[in-house]
Amino acid sequence: MGTDIAKLLQKKQKRILENWMTTQLSNISLREDLMSNDELREQSAEFLDTLLKVLTEKNLGNVESSDFEPVHELLAGISLSRAKQGFTPAETGVYIFSLKEALLTSLQTDIKEDPAFLLDAVIRISRLMDYLCITAFETFIKGREEVILRQTDEIAEISTPVIRVWDGILALPIIGTLDSARTQVVMESLLQEIVASSSTIAILDISGVAAVDSLVAQHLIKTVAATRLMGAECIISGIRPEIAQTVVHLGIDLSNIITKATLASALKQAFTMLKLNVKKVETIKSGI
Repeated sequence: MGTDIAKLLQKKQKRILENWMTTQLSNISLREDLMSNDELREQSAEFLDTLLKVLTEKNLGNVESSDFEPVHELLAGISLSRAKQGFTPAETGVYIFSLKEALLTSLQTDIKEDPAFLLDAVIRISRLMDYLCITAFETFIKGREEVILRQTDEIAEISTPVIRVWDGILALPIIGTLDSARTQVVMESLLQEIVASSSTIAILDISGVAAVDSLVAQHLIKTVAATRLMGAECIISGIRPEIAQTVVHLGIDLSNIITKATLASALKQAFTMLKLNVKKVETIKSGI
């Protein structure tokens, strides 16, 4: 038949876009809360225009051709944007596969009288779109990993706040599980605040730690040692009965560390160490 597939698709660009938009808008996974229909149309029109502009009969058979670099760059930006906006991998996949469907529908309509040529065209377009879909998924995953890492860092910062509870006294409530990376963040935050506030006592409250094993205990001991090297004493509070039993069962020696059952008890101990006496003042009501 000798029909140029790329030119045929370029001539039908408007119809392909409309079919693509119809499929996307009718999909039950459409996320209008993340992207308006107008934004979706603008994004789709730009991507389709970029794809059809670089598409030729020659590079259609070579999905790794450098001619498709502008398409890959645009698709990477779309995938990263969708990952950060909160789209799922499936929703991003629908975006590409629905375009593939629109392209194939156009071919079936225009060259249906030549089954052999239609089959060849469908295979080549399918191979190209599948390759682009893989590219989109790879970029989407990288974008989602970046989001997860950023959120992990933010959570780590939020979950390790160093609080100045009194002049010379710091408190650091630890929530969750301590691992090597988390311990490093805890130590850095605590040591920096010790220097900034010239505090001499730091209270590590572990009442928010679900369980203490030998590894967690070693991390706590390292934190205490680092605190002492900075010239401050460390008190561990929040030692619940089950944690105390676990520590004893594991044979972990915390005898050289001051431990208290509650944060209030630890704060009282800190006052004693600083020779502070806090008294409750009763207000005497005057009679009428």
